[in-house]
Amino acid sequence: MHHEDLSQMLINLEVDDIADRVEEKLSNGAEPQEILEALTRGMNEVGRLYEENEYFLPELVLAGETMKEAFKVLKPYLKVGDASESSAIITATVQGDTHDIGKNILITMLLSGGFEVIDLGTDCSADTIVQSVREHKARVVALSALLTTTMREISNVNQALKEAGLRDSIKLIVGGAPLSENLAKELGADAYGADAIEGVRKIRSLLEE
Repeated sequence: MHHEDLSQMLINLEVDDIADRVEEKLSNGAEPQEILEALTRGMNEVGRLYEENEYFLPELVLAGETMKEAFKVLKPYLKVGDASESSAIITATVQGDTHDIGKNILITMLLSGGFEVIDLGTDCSADTIVQSVREHKARVVALSALLTTTMREISNVNQALKEAGLRDSIKLIVGGAPLSENLAKELGADAYGADAIEGVRKIRSLLEE
């Protein structure tokens, strides 16, 4: 079973109906892993449409919501591998910044890719991030900063991780409108993702390094 209808529902952004369909399939004995793969295919297609400017941010947001609804039903059925400990990704919007759309889309796409995500929310202090890295033995920290005034906070987080002796054990990726690859490096990050799709791609390659 390929569950193409689920991929299609995601592409069609059927946020109100997807949970019921997933529920129905599970009760008919469908394999949770196959359902996840179908949803991921749908999400990848949404990503492609977005990159080709056929879909825009509202569609991407709605696809994220659709994925989230499906995931709520599916999550208890998925067997989380033992490796999830080591692939924990921490996401946060930096202190002073309350934007979270881009970050939430990234989280949804990471979850659909089988990553474990610990989201610290918005307006998040460097200390909170450091504590969370320590507690979850995270390998990646993904920070979002959407204001020119808050992007400097990235270097504070970088500094705090260094002082805690944790900077070498993690990869720091950042995203947000005012940033660029050069600026990200300047602020101490390992990588920059222009959008959620690129963010996932970069995170995968950081984890492979």
